[in-house]
Amino acid sequence: MNSKRVVITGLGALSSLGNDVKTNWQNAKEGISGAGAITYFDAEKFKTQFASEIKNFDPTLKLDRNEIKRGDLYTQYGLYAAAEAMEDSGLDVSQLESPFDGGVIWGTSQGGMNTFEKEMKEFVGNDLNPRFNPFFIPKYLVNMASGVISMRYGFMGINYTPVTACASSNSAIMDAFNYIRWGKAKVIITGGSDAPITEAAMGGFNALKALSTRNENPAIASRPFDVDRDGFLMGEGAAALILEEYEHAKKRGAKIYGEVVGAAMTADAYHLTATHPQGEGAYHCMKFALEEAGLSIEEVDYLNAHATSTPTGDLSEIKAISRLSGGAYDNLHISSTKSMTGHLLGAAGAIEAIFCVKAINDGVVPPTINTENLDPAIPEGIKIVIKDAVEKKVKVALSNTFGFGGHNATVVFKEFVK
Repeated sequence: MNSKRVVITGLGALSSLGNDVKTNWQNAKEGISGAGAITYFDAEKFKTQFASEIKNFDPTLKLDRNEIKRGDLYTQYGLYAAAEAMEDSGLDVSQLESPFDGGVIWGTSQGGMNTFEKEMKEFVGNDLNPRFNPFFIPKYLVNMASGVISMRYGFMGINYTPVTACASSNSAIMDAFNYIRWGKAKVIITGGSDAPITEAAMGGFNALKALSTRNENPAIASRPFDVDRDGFLMGEGAAALILEEYEHAKKRGAKIYGEVVGAAMTADAYHLTATHPQGEGAYHCMKFALEEAGLSIEEVDYLNAHATSTPTGDLSEIKAISRLSGGAYDNLHISSTKSMTGHLLGAAGAIEAIFCVKAINDGVVPPTINTENLDPAIPEGIKIVIKDAVEKKVKVALSNTFGFGGHNATVVFKEFVK
């Protein structure tokens, strides 16, 4: 089978840093934190009382009344980001020879958690007439964002939702890349969305001791690689990429942001929630993705780390990177944009893919903020971009995501050259 080239022709993003790609990218370059006190519910009884909430979200700007009424917040976020990406791509659906040439592969970690919480509370709390909303199940299902996005654009091809916890949207991007290069689709809308700032999610992650508890100053809570890191910052949002077969994109005169050239998934097979202490799965995931791309770690200019600001997770990833590079860090710059966006769970890989692509296009590596004292266990010479963005030529960018259950997913992006 002849492998086809897969290019990126549209981008869409929604996070605590902004409600479009331009604003997200500008704030990421400037090192702005999206963290603040939780406003969605009374968080006083929780150990963590802050998160990275989206500001001034108005779904009516891109969604119709029925899409809003029938969609959980995670679905609304997904539709919103997908709409921006499709508009950005300039793709007219009629340009496809067949509706089966278009597909949607969309990741999420928790799906309709907001709907589930709301419906259960109302059912249990209504003694006179306990009932569920007819849209309860359609809004709650984890595959519904993928389905609704396909309905909006009439894409009748490949359509499903990979769920690999916080690696979900990288898994989705990898699958979209593969299906297009195998000739199974011409265009796929891919990415992910999650809306996990809920009482159940915050309480559950608190019980796992996974979240930072720096309630006195949320803006500095997420501090990947810092010796005093104490857990991650919960975020929310969505990001979408339009992946397209190169010849199809060229024929319609599409602008091309970059190219997906490799991807891989591995499993730690180690622990329910902890990463492998030596980064065994992460190491092989990066190794396999780069081998598929025909590249070495020495050729990677920027690595967007999964680094969530947890004591064990950050170090295991660094160990994997160090092992892969053999101590040769001269060209490689690393940052964790989660220090600004928070951790978008199933949407993390997608928003970080946007940052990788923009780094390639603009020649800027976004910073890791709040990191004041690097963990002494981090090998000397590793170039972690701290506080301020770095201007440099970025030809190759690598994005890591790791999820509970031991799921690892890595995607390699490359500067597009005809």
